[in-house]
Amino acid sequence: MESIATSTVQSTTVDFLPLLGTDYVEFYVGNAKQAAHFYKTAFGFQSLAYAGPETGVKDRASYAVRQNKLTFVFTTALRTDNPIADHVYKHGDGVKVLALKVKDATDAWKQTTERGGKSYMKPQRLTDEFGEVVISGIHTYGDTVHLFIERENYSGAFLPGYRKWESHYNPTDTGLLYVDHCVGNVGWNQMNPWVKFYEDVMGFKNILSFDDNDISTEYSALMSKVMSNGNGFVKFPINEPAEGKKKSQVEEYLDFYNGEGCQHVALATNDIVKTVTDLQNRGVEFLKVPTTYYDDLLDRVGHIDEDLNPLRELGILVDRDDEGYLLQIFTKPVEDRPTLFFEIIQRKGAKSFGKGNFKALFEAIEREQSDRGNL
Repeated sequence: MESIATSTVQSTTVDFLPLLGTDYVEFYVGNAKQAAHFYKTAFGFQSLAYAGPETGVKDRASYAVRQNKLTFVFTTALRTDNPIADHVYKHGDGVKVLALKVKDATDAWKQTTERGGKSYMKPQRLTDEFGEVVISGIHTYGDTVHLFIERENYSGAFLPGYRKWESHYNPTDTGLLYVDHCVGNVGWNQMNPWVKFYEDVMGFKNILSFDDNDISTEYSALMSKVMSNGNGFVKFPINEPAEGKKKSQVEEYLDFYNGEGCQHVALATNDIVKTVTDLQNRGVEFLKVPTTYYDDLLDRVGHIDEDLNPLRELGILVDRDDEGYLLQIFTKPVEDRPTLFFEIIQRKGAKSFGKGNFKALFEAIEREQSDRGNL
């Protein structure tokens, strides 16, 4: 009886908050103009839209950039005594908004706040000559928020309040396609409460769990649970520290971010060798695992379509699950605080998150931590 009841609950809970995917990721940064230039140059984004004093916004400047279905927004405060300035002072550059595309932003807000979500923004209707967008939002871990974006009746570049941003500088893209998943780091013993939040408030399911036996090295450990919405378009792994001999990467993040927040955003590609080669040539730095990782790689993961040599040279990791395999690599932190970084991922059928690579990856992270004096 219990399994029947459980499956009934799951089939109904996925329906109250239908998500169409990630609409955009917004970063609060110290200098949005320079950040946008960096992501264009290094990651291959294109200019999309701008909001600031020239468009009637007096307290901030925001630059939106796009690559395929991937939209990033960089926002900076124009004065002190401003929540954006306070966020950057506390956290450094980091993710503020994980915006989710919905058909009905008013209903999304109603459903989630009735289930215990703390309102961040009541439904607002924004209009200009290109139509209307409805936006609402709720708080999640730390100072991070989820906005619900309803834009079916809008044909403008990005959002009302923004104008199209045209630039003479338009570097070619690097093959990044969309957000695969976004990982949150939360404090000690906070993973399960936030798992429950995503289950109860947003109707997500816990599709994978990793404990300190799965994710540990000689020195440190962490625990992780992967939350997914009903159609699998939105996935949010949640990490918390676990006991170890030395400080884990999650503890280092929490120390330097000064609280809970988004640890990394995973970006999908269809050709990881080409994408990573391009990113490296543009100055993006990646974590490297020892070349011994590749000595028995094919014994561990079986046949793969890719030639091993470029994977070894670039430091790309491979892991297999029941449905296929995946290739992944992680950048070093993209700012001076050892906080936010990016994952580049190519899925060849696999639905998992690279469990077989955890040990090699975390040892690579620990080498960086040790260099910083934070292990």
